Amino acid sequence: MVSVRAGLISAVVLVANVVVHGSIFMFFRDSALSPLLTAVLAVLWGVLGVYSLYYTLTWAVEQYPEHVRKRVLPYVFIGPAVVLLGWLLVLPAVRTLYLSFFNASSETFVGLANYAAIFTDRLMATALRNNLLWVFVGTLACVALGLLIAILADRSSYEKVAKSIIFMPMAISFVAAGVIWKFVYYYQPGERQIGLLNAIVTALGGEAQAWTSMIQPWNNFFLILILIWMQTGFAMVIFSAAIKGVPEDILEAARVDGAGEVSIFFRIMIPYIQTTILTVTTTIIVFTLKIFDVVMVMTGGQYGTEVVATQFYRQFFMYRNFGYGSTLAIVLLIAVLPVILINVRQFRKQGGF
Repeated sequence: MVSVRAGLISAVVLVANVVVHGSIFMFFRDSALSPLLTAVLAVLWGVLGVYSLYYTLTWAVEQYPEHVRKRVLPYVFIGPAVVLLGWLLVLPAVRTLYLSFFNASSETFVGLANYAAIFTDRLMATALRNNLLWVFVGTLACVALGLLIAILADRSSYEKVAKSIIFMPMAISFVAAGVIWKFVYYYQPGERQIGLLNAIVTALGGEAQAWTSMIQPWNNFFLILILIWMQTGFAMVIFSAAIKGVPEDILEAARVDGAGEVSIFFRIMIPYIQTTILTVTTTIIVFTLKIFDVVMVMTGGQYGTEVVATQFYRQFFMYRNFGYGSTLAIVLLIAVLPVILINVRQFRKQGGF
């Protein structure tokens, strides 16, 4: 009898929450209020709405017997987040997969034709090649430099200052970094150069170059340099924390036994922090696979710098080719998934889940 009563209460509370919050959402969607007032009310609704949602659901669960309450209560706290993630991530992914089997107007089913076109399109071949460059060159440089700087900075008396300067680019977005480096690489015909790099080159007696357009395919490396500038600080901070966790007595014992610093680095430090290296590497690989902002700001994907994400943007939003654009999005998802699964497995080994 208690379970039936508690079940009815739970159903009523759940339905009431859906109706109330759904009505509020419809009100905001259809209202003619000013944008500022709508934003203020939406923030208030977000704060009070989350509180009321969890409060009412928790109260409903407390009506159950103790053994049932212990099992159900954790799902009350993670349930809304799971539903929200499913609505914002899973459903769009499923719809994108569905659209990838249709033509440009999403009216005619074409099967795997869009997927076959990816491997026969010349622009896509360039985009895939460039993405591989970003993955291998960008990731390797970020990890190697981050590890090297972490080792050197930890032994310097200016550790805090050095780390702050190197980590500083992480405080800005990829778009802002693209704007900054666009001025660094800026080129204009003539002797007067306002771009920092060309100004230095001409001051040293060299000839100004259009670094991001005319020097192909090397211009991709100039774009990858922006990623290295931004992500090396991230890698450095993570590696520095891991290195500080290496037991000092092990290092001292190795030094007493006559091991050099290089030998200690490769035989003790690297094996000890290998899980951290794997995590940082996979994280940066995900960044490089999804790279979009820097390329779009710097070159717009022109001059042989196209990547999969910029090609997806062009096909879906500019050319309105929804089938092919959705296919490119799914290809990016497939490329990122194995890296994410490696990270998840690593977290499980470390007891993160």
